[in-house]
Amino acid sequence: MLQTLLNRRRLAKLPKTDLVAETVSVLWSAADYKSTVLELIQRAQHRIVITALYLQADEAGEQILRALFSAKQQKPDLQVTVYVDYHRARRGLIGQEGARTNNDFYREIAKDYELPIQIIGVPVKKRELFGVLHLKGFVFDHTLLYSGASLNNVYLAEQNRYRADRYLVLQNQVMTDAIVQAHQQLFGDEEQTPQLLDDEAYVSQAVKRQSRLWLKHAKATRYHYEDKTDSALRASLLMGLGRRNNELNSTVLALLAVAQQDVLIYTPYFNPPVALARALRKCLKRGVTVTIVVGDKTANDFYIPPGQRFSKIGGLPYFYETILRKFVRANQKFIDAGILHVKLWKHEDNSYHLKGLSVDGVKHLFTGHNLNPRAFSLDFENGIYVEDDLQQLKTLLEQEKQVITAHASEIVHYSEIETVRDYPDVVQKLLGQLRRIGADLVVKRLI
Repeated sequence: MLQTLLNRRRLAKLPKTDLVAETVSVLWSAADYKSTVLELIQRAQHRIVITALYLQADEAGEQILRALFSAKQQKPDLQVTVYVDYHRARRGLIGQEGARTNNDFYREIAKDYELPIQIIGVPVKKRELFGVLHLKGFVFDHTLLYSGASLNNVYLAEQNRYRADRYLVLQNQVMTDAIVQAHQQLFGDEEQTPQLLDDEAYVSQAVKRQSRLWLKHAKATRYHYEDKTDSALRASLLMGLGRRNNELNSTVLALLAVAQQDVLIYTPYFNPPVALARALRKCLKRGVTVTIVVGDKTANDFYIPPGQRFSKIGGLPYFYETILRKFVRANQKFIDAGILHVKLWKHEDNSYHLKGLSVDGVKHLFTGHNLNPRAFSLDFENGIYVEDDLQQLKTLLEQEKQVITAHASEIVHYSEIETVRDYPDVVQKLLGQLRRIGADLVVKRLI
């Protein structure tokens, strides 16, 4: 009871700003996401500030990048700034070492235009393995498009495949101003976060120039705006990096602690850290209905279909599935009791990348946070927490849920999930090697 009260207070203390239900919308597909981004680029009059993990060197990425450059040529006073993870920009796709990097691609496209735009690389840590820029949010004047999706062919449904995500669109000057100001403050020092169109010799040394003081500053940074709590529909901007004093992690756990009726979780990679698994278990023991919508292993980004050349990264979807099966088996009695629902998303050869959390129909978290150990401790994450006392967004979010779960099937018994013995020999061998040397525990913390 005391912990519940403390968590309610924690949520109540978050700075909030008013929302108007009529200015909140949701996109229904990756194709809508692409067309909306291009439309908002074209319509922007004063500023475009995009924060994403990456802007990829592919057909869809080129369309977006050229649209940004064209907008700048047409409106020279337009601010066009793109923040991406430095390490992702500086390497090719996994398994394609030596290929053209995203940074190479940006420079090639920039040569076609007179007026430059800002493309800033953010090295959160010295190595990508230990943390990346996972902040989200596209600002177009006073419009915010918030999604876990980055910008490439599959996220933008360019070539008959898509990666499903959530897409929230808000018209809100307070929130857009706060995001632009915070990201500019964090990433405005070119010594720490270089402009990727600058001289290669300078850009390549960014990691060596990285300061521990910058990392300390990033961990302490919060979005700033006037706190207003007199509206029945209100939102908080959250940011978090690292295990300690992470307001986003704290909010996730607080939301589960105060749940009374039901919890809905979207996550692409089922690998809850200990604190989250414990919080879910407590929800179930209190009789709270918990629904988890997670991607089938074949809907994972790294799944390699049988018959294609296998690489070690292709073992990840199977590793996630072993964790899911263990969780379902341990909580089978709650499934039998009708209070735990685990749904696997699968649609043809498309992939699943949704994240988020809803509690009791009135508290909602939109985020790029994967609810896994990596997000809880390594990556730089953000999110939007919404309190909807009168359930003004209920219809909208129910429609979104119906669209998502249309391709999801419910697990009734843990035996429906494959075991390691059912996996291809090469996967069995890989997982066996990890277990024998104890590396599976290390991998679990890093994914």
